[in-house]
Amino acid sequence: MTTALITGSTAGIGAAFARRLAAGGHDLVLVARDTKRLREQATELHDRHGIEAEVLTADLATDTGIEAVAARLGERRSPVDLLINNAGFGNKGRFLDVSMADELTMLKVHCEAVLRLTSAATAAMRERGRGGVVNVASVAAFVPRGTYGASKAWVVQFTQGVAKDLAGSGVRLMALCPGFVRTEFHERAGMGTDNIPNWMWLDADKLVTAALDDLARGKSLSIPDPRYKALMGAAKLVPRGMLGGITSRTGRKYGPR
Repeated sequence: MTTALITGSTAGIGAAFARRLAAGGHDLVLVARDTKRLREQATELHDRHGIEAEVLTADLATDTGIEAVAARLGERRSPVDLLINNAGFGNKGRFLDVSMADELTMLKVHCEAVLRLTSAATAAMRERGRGGVVNVASVAAFVPRGTYGASKAWVVQFTQGVAKDLAGSGVRLMALCPGFVRTEFHERAGMGTDNIPNWMWLDADKLVTAALDDLARGKSLSIPDPRYKALMGAAKLVPRGMLGGITSRTGRKYGPR
């Protein structure tokens, strides 16, 4: 039996990973900011699947929170075999409408925390000769869409680069790039979703199943849906200047209002 640590585990994609991995017999370390929700989630998964679910309350927008999770990833007596770096959020508004403090917090959670936790996890995994890391990015990584898209582009480049550096070590890394997923993400950011077409929405549980299949195949990048694979393939054919204008107009049409 293996142990998986999931950040942002209590909602959305993180919760879907927790359900899927618990159903497969994996013990879990559940990480989020809300202790009450974490304990409820841990109890439910333990009672339903008979697995051990450890609770770790941590805010990855703080050094203290990152250090607590990194310390758990580095434990040798109770090793973590799979890290899911899922914690993240969106900011409502265009650049300069969002405070600099909020922009820097996004970089802290999306980039610094991913860097430090990936480092802590893979150092221990390489010693054992096995392990895996899934860093949740977004299809926004492939289009010009401000700080959010830039931070997710960093996640993709970082993950694929580390995957190459650790090739042959037994440690696998993969960047997961979903599109719109029905989660609490938009609600927490104060973003409306009524203007997003139904065909653009993905199911979190199906997405996670496809992502874990891609990880097992050794992929370093997963876009787990044919619709978004086609969209991202088309985006590569459009000049960057033109793409910026298209994504800006699309963001105003399908993004937060």
